[in-house]
Amino acid sequence: MMKRALTGLSVALALVAAPALAADAPPPPVTAADHVLGQSTAKVTVIEYASLTCSHCADWHDEVLPALKTRYIDRGEVRFVYRTLPTPPVNVAQAAAAVAQCAAPGKFFATIDAFFAAQSALPTTGTGPYFERGVAASGRTRDEISACLNEPATAAALEAQVNGAVAAGVDGTPALFVNGRRVTDVSFAGLSAAIDPLLRR
Repeated sequence: MMKRALTGLSVALALVAAPALAADAPPPPVTAADHVLGQSTAKVTVIEYASLTCSHCADWHDEVLPALKTRYIDRGEVRFVYRTLPTPPVNVAQAAAAVAQCAAPGKFFATIDAFFAAQSALPTTGTGPYFERGVAASGRTRDEISACLNEPATAAALEAQVNGAVAAGVDGTPALFVNGRRVTDVSFAGLSAAIDPLLRR
């Protein structure tokens, strides 16, 4: 079912290999279409561009995001926005992102957590168990996911995220922006150094 979906992403993904259009441009504003942790009234917005096949992204979600959530997000100081930018193997990354996009309300982050947790086994188990784990976490049936994957709106939503990443000059994942400015040190300490002065203003 995964192979039938997301043909509309091909043009956007081709742009990723092209030179950055505006390396210092901020990412697009947060909208209702985004997947967000935290309160809309938070003083600081952290936007991440990540790929579900990126090992560095998996490490970041396992090691840094929980600390960020405890220290800032759960206190209402930061809202966290997840956006996709598929990396090799791109067909697997974009299909996994689509499954997450199709998750039931409130299940998006559980779905990406499941994909990240299953990522390390991909070389030995193949994509079958990987996608089974993601679908199981999505709160949807296989048929519901399959129907959603074939909806043009699913591909359009992911394509918009990829286009936003390209416009902001993102050339690798994970890429983090704090109030619209790219942060090169994406460790918890690096993010804190970017966040804390904004909270004091």
